[in-house]
Amino acid sequence: MRNRLMGSLAVMAALAITPVILAQTAAQWGAAKTMPDLSGVWNLVPEQGGAGSRFILEDPPLQPWAMEIYKRHRAGRAPSEQGLDSLDPLTWCFPPGPTRIMLDYPFEIIQVPNKLVMLFEVSNGVRQIYMDGREHPESWPFGWMGHSIGKWEKDTLVVDTVGLNDKTWFDAGGAPHSDALHVVERFRRVDHDTLEVEFTFEDRKAFTKPWGAKKTYRLRPNQELLERITCEDHLQIGDSEAWLSDIYK
Repeated sequence: MRNRLMGSLAVMAALAITPVILAQTAAQWGAAKTMPDLSGVWNLVPEQGGAGSRFILEDPPLQPWAMEIYKRHRAGRAPSEQGLDSLDPLTWCFPPGPTRIMLDYPFEIIQVPNKLVMLFEVSNGVRQIYMDGREHPESWPFGWMGHSIGKWEKDTLVVDTVGLNDKTWFDAGGAPHSDALHVVERFRRVDHDTLEVEFTFEDRKAFTKPWGAKKTYRLRPNQELLERITCEDHLQIGDSEAWLSDIYK
């Protein structure tokens, strides 16, 4: 009898709290739905003057040591041209990094609770942007994509990225950066088909001052990301086999 009574009380308690749980879930869902949705596949909108793969065509505000490297990478090329292929890290199979990858390749944004994921068409590139209120960890290892955290400011997603190594070009122009690079991006969907990203760059070791640029991206609802592996397009099968045999012999 006592067990039956306790069971009845448990059922009644569950029924009593169920509407509260459901109400909280609905409220949370409603709050989430008010946030802008950035999901989809996006392509950079071509710019006049050949600046598509560059943030700016003029020389970035570089420290003397960085400017010397930059000029060596360019070797007198016209402003609209890319840096020398022979010195380009992409030629030697390095990943492009989070700044350059935003200019050269399509990407897909996937929004899930507490995280935004960006998938890129080259080298299975992935950026994870944490939206749960965490800070950057103190001992994050320097990497190719760094550590990114984000927050909403009204209709704008503000993404803060640190923890980047110094092995990539800033963009196709050949500008270097250091491991002190700090990137802030402001994503705003101005209409259904248009995404604007405002970039701000700080690097106390390589730049003389903060600087930035704004880029526009177009939604491609019928486009799927392809698989592009760095160096796959210019390595011959024989070269690849010889390279692998050197590694595993």
